[in-house]
Amino acid sequence: MAFKNIIADFNKGEKLTGINYDILHKKMTFLLNEQELYEHLTTTMTKPPEGSTTQHRRDLEVFEAWSKKDRCARFTLLSCMHNDLIGTYEYCPTAKEMWDQLMFDFGGTFITKLRNLVLKFEMYNK
Repeated sequence: MAFKNIIADFNKGEKLTGINYDILHKKMTFLLNEQELYEHLTTTMTKPPEGSTTQHRRDLEVFEAWSKKDRCARFTLLSCMHNDLIGTYEYCPTAKEMWDQLMFDFGGTFITKLRNLVLKFEMYNK
């Protein structure tokens, strides 16, 4: 329950638009670290191959637990984005891939400035 309250409080402020990537990157890192989900931004896990052994069942349980936490991390990242960005990133299969794609798209100063100019141009046309 506390996790949902933290996300709700976080989302009352500004959301990721691309222009504000640097500060929101830090806030999202803190939020996911606090909720013990940060590891999902740095690691991935693959589903274990089929089998009927006890070890396979244990591996599958570990994968399912990891997958559930990864979905929470993905939801948190998506909920921190502006609505026009959600559609672009919701198809990333893992939180790590989404995080890496966000870093690629907005991490460089050039991309951020370019997006800012595009948004200003679009507002200017209206």
